[in-house]
Amino acid sequence: MRLSSLADYAVVMMAAAARHCGGVARLNATVLAEETGVPLPTAQKLVSRLSSAGLLESSRGTGGGFRLSRPAAAISLADIVEAVEGPIALTNCGEDGRHDCAIEDGCRVKPHWGAVNGAVRGALAGISLASLSAAPAPAPPAPTPPVPATMSLEVN
Repeated sequence: MRLSSLADYAVVMMAAAARHCGGVARLNATVLAEETGVPLPTAQKLVSRLSSAGLLESSRGTGGGFRLSRPAAAISLADIVEAVEGPIALTNCGEDGRHDCAIEDGCRVKPHWGAVNGAVRGALAGISLASLSAAPAPAPPAPTPPVPATMSLEVN
């Protein structure tokens, strides 16, 4: 499974927004685009989608902009991915509606995809935006190689 570039950018932008949490000023798409390297038109599109999904709240006018709608610890990776890509599903057959699958009628795996999709969603739901926006833990120091023992040769 691989996230789309749009979902990846949304995660990057939300993590940047979370790092600004607690500030008095609201953010705007231009600031996040510059900070993250996400192209401005894409950043604007994502701000709109994330606002529609209730992850960002916005205000217009002087001092306007947007901010997280709830604490970063209360927003999950699953929330962000679903805001951009819709429900998390590895296959189409778990979704309602019409889809084209040549083996759908006799498929014995179809009833189990709901559990698989739920497990994937659960894994993503277990990762908070707060953890994604935190500074990475420092790498452990590299082990020091052992110092070779000196040898002495005795000649008789």
